[in-house]
Amino acid sequence: MAIVKRALISVSDKTGVVELAKGLASLGAEILSTGGTAKALREAGLTVTDVAAYTGSPEILDGRVKTLHPKIHGGLLGRRSVPKHAAEMQQHGIGPIDVVAVNLYPFEQAIAKPDCTFEQAIEQIDIGGPSMLRSAAKNHEDVLVLVDPSDYARVLEAIRAGTVTLELRRELAAKVFQHTARYDSLIAGYLTRQSEGPASQRFPAILSLQYERVEMLRYGENPHQQGAFYRELGARESSVSRAGILHGKAMSYNNYLDANSALELVKEFDGIAAVIVKHNNPCGVAMGSTPVEAYARARETDPISAFGGVIAFNRLVDLAAAKEITSTFVEVVVAPGYAPEALVELKRKKDLRLLDVSPFPPGPSTGLDLKRLVGGLIVQERDGGVLGDVKALPVPTKRRPTEEEYAACAFAWKVCKHVKSNAIVYARPGQTVGIGAGQMSRVDSVRLATMKAVLPVKGCVMASDAFFPFRDGVDVAAQAGITALIQPGGSIRDQEVITAADEHQMAMVLTGMRHFRH
Repeated sequence: MAIVKRALISVSDKTGVVELAKGLASLGAEILSTGGTAKALREAGLTVTDVAAYTGSPEILDGRVKTLHPKIHGGLLGRRSVPKHAAEMQQHGIGPIDVVAVNLYPFEQAIAKPDCTFEQAIEQIDIGGPSMLRSAAKNHEDVLVLVDPSDYARVLEAIRAGTVTLELRRELAAKVFQHTARYDSLIAGYLTRQSEGPASQRFPAILSLQYERVEMLRYGENPHQQGAFYRELGARESSVSRAGILHGKAMSYNNYLDANSALELVKEFDGIAAVIVKHNNPCGVAMGSTPVEAYARARETDPISAFGGVIAFNRLVDLAAAKEITSTFVEVVVAPGYAPEALVELKRKKDLRLLDVSPFPPGPSTGLDLKRLVGGLIVQERDGGVLGDVKALPVPTKRRPTEEEYAACAFAWKVCKHVKSNAIVYARPGQTVGIGAGQMSRVDSVRLATMKAVLPVKGCVMASDAFFPFRDGVDVAAQAGITALIQPGGSIRDQEVITAADEHQMAMVLTGMRHFRH
């Protein structure tokens, strides 16, 4: 059994701390503590030595200085195997501290409160806690350091069993530096937001990112690549990253990509909607009076591509929708809930992955979009651009859209935002008809949307994520039967494009907003 003579415990999060202290005390350890932690331990019947009594120095400056003392940091940093350290510790009356359990002032929780003042935030910056953690982690060969309450039980068991390994010590030390790095990053980000302009607040001079590994994946995009899934620390938005996995095989790298794309698109709609994604592009999107109607209409767009796809709903999945889903092969379903009888039906498919995301509030997307370069990142705001009243937008053509065309244009524009560029979407009100994605020329995307269309194109509208550089895209669409289009405009050949639309008696709506998606 490992010998623990002295333990220092000072925590903001009291989870499991009494059990830890009792376990250490039963092993003969003296318990040092401060403030609220000492009070909680005494109330639990434990004998506790105040740090102030141990160091002989009172807490000063309203508690800002209490553990910053040579008897504390000497006890943490002194190397037991170095004779000079041992002699100096004895000379100065410094006893070794064998276990440290510390977690930090709740800075993140404090600044999350809308009424938190700057002065209150500053007082939640912990100084002594990180210092003790870093000292203990640096000297991890001699000191067991605990920053995560979930580690308390297994470390106690290892001490009792005499199985405290160097590997365990290094794991715990690494956790400390990960924890303090994130803590410092949060503080730096907060202070930057208080002192710099809006652009610098969004894009600081040093961008610190903190993600926790949730799971290792079977492989990455391809079987010869390794992969892992990380979750952003502190993220609260309803998302695939925070979804509960209710059933099915483990998610793959590609499953996560497609599920995220499907969910972010279905969030665009207030009415009941369903989205089917394949290879990170929507292959069917529709609205309906029920989830099953929305799904069935989405699948009609491209039944072949929908096979083996990923489905997202913005409403609870009921039994009728579940039966329609299980009638064909589907990889993943993402929804803000499932009726109990729907779950029974869906779980008949043992490999079907079911993700439950919390109901998502309306409103534009926020946060940053990051893309990795070799040796760098490019960073932008997420595309939260939305149109207001589509009928208020400029119409440069001789003919204005009909009510039905306006409705179809508004729907198609939301879908087009989530299609890889160059992006073309054919649609009728509440249903996609043809999708042309990821082509190097816009006219080829128009041709592809025509080729992919299973439903009749005549009378549909077309959405384009960016302007038409030439009239050829409009000509090809007109030949297919498109009667109206919605696009950003802004080309030096806009008049040529407008003239083409007039020649074909097409109506055109200009958004002034582009939605490139690479």
